[in-house]
Amino acid sequence: MNILVLSGGISPEREVSLSSGSRIANSLIENGHKVAFADVYIGVKNIPENIGDLFLSSPDYSYSISEKEPDLDALIRSNGGRKAYIGEGIIELCEYADVVFLGLHGGAGENGTIQAALDAMGIAHYTGSGYSGCLLAMDKNLSKHLMRSAGVNTADWITVDASKPEAADTIIKGIGVPCVIKPCGCGSSCGVSIVNSDEELIAALEYAKKYENSVLAEKKIIGREFSVGILDGKALPPIEILPLQGWYDYKNKYQSGLTKEVTPADLTPEQTDAVSRAALTVHKALGLGSYSRIDFLLDEKTGKFVCLEANALPGMTPTSLLPQEAAAVGIDYHQLCEKIVISALEKRSEK
Repeated sequence: MNILVLSGGISPEREVSLSSGSRIANSLIENGHKVAFADVYIGVKNIPENIGDLFLSSPDYSYSISEKEPDLDALIRSNGGRKAYIGEGIIELCEYADVVFLGLHGGAGENGTIQAALDAMGIAHYTGSGYSGCLLAMDKNLSKHLMRSAGVNTADWITVDASKPEAADTIIKGIGVPCVIKPCGCGSSCGVSIVNSDEELIAALEYAKKYENSVLAEKKIIGREFSVGILDGKALPPIEILPLQGWYDYKNKYQSGLTKEVTPADLTPEQTDAVSRAALTVHKALGLGSYSRIDFLLDEKTGKFVCLEANALPGMTPTSLLPQEAAAVGIDYHQLCEKIVISALEKRSEK
């Protein structure tokens, strides 16, 4: 098959996406497919008359994630100030490909914008969730309301406009400290701070405001951290996340050797069943597609799992969690990519 792998974009998770996309492209080539690898924002100029010439079977792609989040303003300046999400030639490549593998994370790639654009162009053969599921999962406020409605535990929260001078006071009165501050629509811990004092709250709001003014303030839960992948309607074994220092922030997520992951996680059968059922409930409540990843804390006070968030396009980097969970049940990285491709073909057939 001719498969287009889309990555990059102008999301704070741009580098994570480029790493995922590179690894996905290499795997699909090794699976025998012809692959075109493109940055959805940069685009492809001067597409040849025979567009199939861009689908290759030999390159070796690679991308290393830096310790800090990317400078998106510099990227936009280097492209003439263009802020359009989809670059030149991308739609033509999508139309030609048998499958569009979305190696995108965050921003327009994961909040449903790209998916809606593809749907509008009659391009149904893309991987992952549709635009509505992506939108609901990416908006932390909406997704938490749906989790609660579905009977899944999630920490108490409020949302504020971080640009307003009363934002800090609203949080102190509504949730108090300690708390966790998150932009409502970011992933990979971009813009996230753990706040333990009133003084730290001001800095946390300034940091979150770099990404968006709509900010979620969540009651801090202390406990072990887990994630559960969903693949083809079934829960994969839970994975426990153990940063060697600090918490599971951007650096600890993507720099090799900074976090220990254990899968299957050291849980009782009853705990494994409880967190797996909760993950499936969230996946269905948000209307997610062939795969996702749902994150939890095991509250040390109550002994109950608390859902943090859902990921509509979970990472596929060398340090990502979903591939490790799949490997625990005998699905290697190549097989995982192939399963995701097959699901996209099935979705196209249904539409």
